[in-house]
Amino acid sequence: MEFETVIGLEVHAQLLTDTKIFCNCSTKFGAEPNSHACPICLGMPGVLPVLNKKVVEYAMKMALATNCTINPANVFARKNYFYPDLPKGYQISQFAYPVAEHGHIWLDMNGEKRKIGITRIHMEEDAGKLIHDDTNPVSYVDLNRTGVPLIEIVGEPDLRTPEEAAEYLKRLHEILVYLEICDGNMEEGSFRCDANVSIRPMGQKEFGTRTELKNMNSFRNVQRALEYEVKRQQYLVENGQKIIQETRLWDDAQGVTNSMRSKEEAHDYRYFPDPDLVPVVVDDAWVARIREQLPELPLAKRERFVNEYQIPAYDAGVLTSERALAEYYEDVVRLCGKPKQASNWVMGDVLRFLNEEKRTIRESPITAQSLADMITLIEDGAISGKMAKDIVADMYKTGKSPQEIIKEKGLVQITDEGELAKTITAIVAANPKPLADYRSGKEKLFGFFVGQVMKATQGKANPQLVNDLLKKMLAG
Repeated sequence: MEFETVIGLEVHAQLLTDTKIFCNCSTKFGAEPNSHACPICLGMPGVLPVLNKKVVEYAMKMALATNCTINPANVFARKNYFYPDLPKGYQISQFAYPVAEHGHIWLDMNGEKRKIGITRIHMEEDAGKLIHDDTNPVSYVDLNRTGVPLIEIVGEPDLRTPEEAAEYLKRLHEILVYLEICDGNMEEGSFRCDANVSIRPMGQKEFGTRTELKNMNSFRNVQRALEYEVKRQQYLVENGQKIIQETRLWDDAQGVTNSMRSKEEAHDYRYFPDPDLVPVVVDDAWVARIREQLPELPLAKRERFVNEYQIPAYDAGVLTSERALAEYYEDVVRLCGKPKQASNWVMGDVLRFLNEEKRTIRESPITAQSLADMITLIEDGAISGKMAKDIVADMYKTGKSPQEIIKEKGLVQITDEGELAKTITAIVAANPKPLADYRSGKEKLFGFFVGQVMKATQGKANPQLVNDLLKKMLAG
């Protein structure tokens, strides 16, 4: 039997605000446990939450970037459930009236465009964190994360393969980071997702029984977990067993999913509007102001790079993977006017150096101006490509300009035809046998003479000029 996979992702993104969603506590990660908590975080009697306006604006940015309709009025609700890291006994979220609905993004899957729907985006507060003691049967509660602002992006069940799911997740991550509203750090939990996955016989319209997957902390693990779960569900069906609706945890070490708890058709969270928070009214003027603040988004930037700079789609994909990297590349192009050369150097040596030291483009010791200057020096014939390889390495180590390094090391390329002619004449005269063999038809010896010239000039001779002069002299 052939099966079709149906996947929908629920993505939580922590917003990059300085303070929490309903109080002035810091959102900074890594502080001493419970040091960023106050009576509002702790749900003490008599306290009142006050909405952080920036949270609404960040949610609106993501809504516009994902083609959602922003609702003119949205309402916060209390989601009631008990868990030790939820001090109020409820989570402030949105239910019936979210901030935005009915959006979509586009995926490019091997040249095929796929439109993936977004059901809704809503704002909510994060819960705290339980830390389990490996040596004692106790758990500790850290409420620093309680009240950190989140947006939840609920996707339609439009994804059909684990590869598509991973790509969709990457695109959402890319947009959030481009908008500078989330740092996207999956290890710290500021970008995380749950996946709902089911299978059904090809051609069947009704969805099969779904399972929810949690504990996936990288794009690779999302794909691996989904691949495993699809195979597990297919095995059950093919062997006459039933799929149980449940929540399962991904075990990265073992490469399997394990049952966490059974899941009923719907949780009874007893949602009701939060009486301490008024509805958020969003007028057209506010939406227009937020729209004006949006940067050029990754997909549009990618297409522009291909059209404007005439670089391959692969290059454009790499260079637009981060907003700061795209800006760096464009600065280099603006300063040197050579898009493809700039692409080669940024994607090659610059990113290689940064990746080796796990640094970002913002931390690059090679400025856009220095890289552009080096490309110009190559194009003008002042230095060779081989010299440039050594120079760019020194630029990265020292932060110096190419001109400073060239001056310090005496690396200016020899382009004086008379000077090179004298050197070549001496080398030809000193090698009568290779000369005779070359003239008798052993043309591979041309490389020998080039090597001798480069050795004599310490690699400073202009390669093209060397080739031209050698061809004339060796021909006799």
